[in-house]
Amino acid sequence: MFTLIVRRLMHAIVVLWVVSLLVFAATEVLPGDVAIAIMGQQATPEALEAIRDRLGLHRPAPVRYIEWLGGLLTGDLGISLANSLPDLEMKVSDLIAERIDDTIRLAGLAALVSVPLSIMLGLIAAVTAGSRTDRIIQGATLCSLSVPEYFVAAVLVMFLAVQLRWFPVISSFRTGETFWQMIPALVLPVATLTISVMAHMTRMTRAAVLNVLSSPYIEMAILKGVGRSRIILLHALPNALAPIFNVIALNLAYMISGVVIVETVFNFPGMANLMVGAVAVRDIPLVQACAMIFCTAYVVLNLTADLLSIVVNPRLRHPR
Repeated sequence: MFTLIVRRLMHAIVVLWVVSLLVFAATEVLPGDVAIAIMGQQATPEALEAIRDRLGLHRPAPVRYIEWLGGLLTGDLGISLANSLPDLEMKVSDLIAERIDDTIRLAGLAALVSVPLSIMLGLIAAVTAGSRTDRIIQGATLCSLSVPEYFVAAVLVMFLAVQLRWFPVISSFRTGETFWQMIPALVLPVATLTISVMAHMTRMTRAAVLNVLSSPYIEMAILKGVGRSRIILLHALPNALAPIFNVIALNLAYMISGVVIVETVFNFPGMANLMVGAVAVRDIPLVQACAMIFCTAYVVLNLTADLLSIVVNPRLRHPR
């Protein structure tokens, strides 16, 4: 098992290195002149040349990549070009630090709501397999899998924000607000992410529990007269947790991409919205840092899913 874990860790490191190459290459091929996007159309040739020297655009791309990668490894994310003033440089790490708490809060709340709700609905569907309740849950999750996040967000905004006016359309916070004061602005973004990720977890929970319920030892427990709730909670669910944990980790990784869409739709003041704004003004260091943070979170969550599979699956722990 130790060898498998080390191998997975090495694979994750290689994937992150390849991701860094892709992120750097993607920012290199962004259309338009980066210097003009930062300084504006009215900038003088001298000012444009100065910003190109500051960006190091005259140097070869491999040299700039090595310097950028070295900065990432040492925690130096660079200087924001669009947010800095002539006499005051704004560090990318400072800008991200101002926004990352809101992004973590959004993703964390969505996970806290979606994971228990998915397991509960999956258990209900498994226990009532073939019934009307099961068909309703299966149909609802299938519809949820079929629609993208921005469509879910649009429907929620139309009914809950525009028509009923229960929640604000824009998720904005005031300085000094407590968590409870932020809840109305968080409801729609959290609901959008929850609906987008819980369908797969619900269906996997149902499938895993039904698979365990058909096992011989479950049939023996039924013949001995063990109560159905006891069978589900104490025998079926614990033995079905391996695939459930795996799909939960994978869906939380998928949530990373959903955060970018949701923050943009609701103008949520998080890190994803910061990255989208940085792309518009060609703030290359900020775009690169935000993209690497999101990609790293995605890789780490996928690695967690792999490690959970190894730990809870005896066939992977003791391969023949």
